[in-house]
Amino acid sequence: MKGAFQIPVRVYYQDTDAGGVVFHAQYFAFMERARTELLIAAGFDLARIADTKRLLFLVHGLNARYHQPARLNDLLSVSAEVVKMGRVSIVFRHRVERAGELLVEADVTLALVDRDRMRPARMPQELEQALK
Repeated sequence: MKGAFQIPVRVYYQDTDAGGVVFHAQYFAFMERARTELLIAAGFDLARIADTKRLLFLVHGLNARYHQPARLNDLLSVSAEVVKMGRVSIVFRHRVERAGELLVEADVTLALVDRDRMRPARMPQELEQALK
């Protein structure tokens, strides 16, 4: 899947903190939605993969940079793009923007693990091909 996949996200009251801006950790929930939608668009359902292939994607690392805050009722664009694939991991690059202005950017590394043993597992070839 070439290029960044984008979804719109509206900021709700539940997303904000006492200062009236999006709580810093909430951006990761927005990013997870974008990753999930990217995988669905590529033909993969995480629940089905967990049940049929006994595989889970677990967050292994995060590197985020905050530039500007988002506020209540803002309409954001959240993107997900695969920037690196290993045998047992995927790195996604995320951008959260408001009207073209970069608010947050992050690289999120997901490790692929065997659901039963919780040990690293190889990426299914069909998933690797779909995400290239």
